[in-house]
Amino acid sequence: MLLWLTEYLLEYHSGFNLFQYITLRTILGALTALVIALVVGPTLIAYLSRYQIGQTVRNDGPQSHLVKAGTPTMGGLLILIAVTFSTLCWGNLGSIYLWISLLVTLAFGVIGWVDDYRKVVRKDARGLAAGWKYFWQSLIGLATALYLYQHATIPAETQLIIPFVKNLNVELGVLFVVLTYFVIVGSSNGVNLTDGLDGLAILPTVMVAGALAIFAYVAGNVRFAEYLGVPYIAGVGEVCIFLGAIVGSGLGFLWFNTYPAQVFMGDIGALALGAALGVVAVLVRQELVLLIMGGVFVMETVSVILQVASFKLTGKRIFHMAPLHHHFELKGWPEPRVIVRFWIITFMLVLVGLASLKIR
Repeated sequence: MLLWLTEYLLEYHSGFNLFQYITLRTILGALTALVIALVVGPTLIAYLSRYQIGQTVRNDGPQSHLVKAGTPTMGGLLILIAVTFSTLCWGNLGSIYLWISLLVTLAFGVIGWVDDYRKVVRKDARGLAAGWKYFWQSLIGLATALYLYQHATIPAETQLIIPFVKNLNVELGVLFVVLTYFVIVGSSNGVNLTDGLDGLAILPTVMVAGALAIFAYVAGNVRFAEYLGVPYIAGVGEVCIFLGAIVGSGLGFLWFNTYPAQVFMGDIGALALGAALGVVAVLVRQELVLLIMGGVFVMETVSVILQVASFKLTGKRIFHMAPLHHHFELKGWPEPRVIVRFWIITFMLVLVGLASLKIR
């Protein structure tokens, strides 16, 4: 919206041309989302507290978590408000890539909202039944995959890009739909599983989103794309504004979510942010790089799969508790130590992912 205003004002002063640059609008998008989160945060937390929309804690989990019972949850709503407003303000609303990213994020946010609402308002411990949750995730993920496949205009949009290898692009054909589905749904659930400690999920999300913004900018710039040997996808650079908004809102949310948390993200935030990372990775053709940079999310997901499989097959558990962060807590690691070490691991993995831009 503000971009349209600056385009109008450009007729009166050439200085407004500055707002046409994606880099500036990404910065402004991040700052706008950060300010919104910091300003709206206290009011939202007070509202959630007033109506007793608080976290329920499992009795079989780490005993240190019992004090978290009643802490306001569904704080992911704050992130979605900030991301949506900031993206609409600074993004080019004529960009289909921007709308795909935002709409997929909000759609998964709705799924998370229903789950959280049933848990904390209706006091239904099951929340949204797992089968229904997976059904709606699958429906949105599959619809997005089919849309992108049918509207692909160049071969690169449906190829699998192998990181660290030059000019090795695998033709996927209809398998692109399968890959996209699993990336979006898998990423959404991966972030959701990671969101179990104060600030554990949000900062890795911020770091991965920031790195994906670099990939989006490069992929949307014909000169940079050619120089670095990545597919050029016209217009995809506009996704940077959306990612900048995630970075800003995520940092604003972390202000309240850092240990000890004043508010929890809930499924409304975790499912939405995971889907956002997944769909953007598909748009910029960096699914495998997301797998690297989001290694913490992958580890958390794999730990749950291994734990369930081991117990069903042998009756024994591999970890003290899954997801993985609870395993380390039960081994005696203080919660802040687990959080910060997982942050450090993510930082290193993000650097490895970024290195794939040059190492080919």
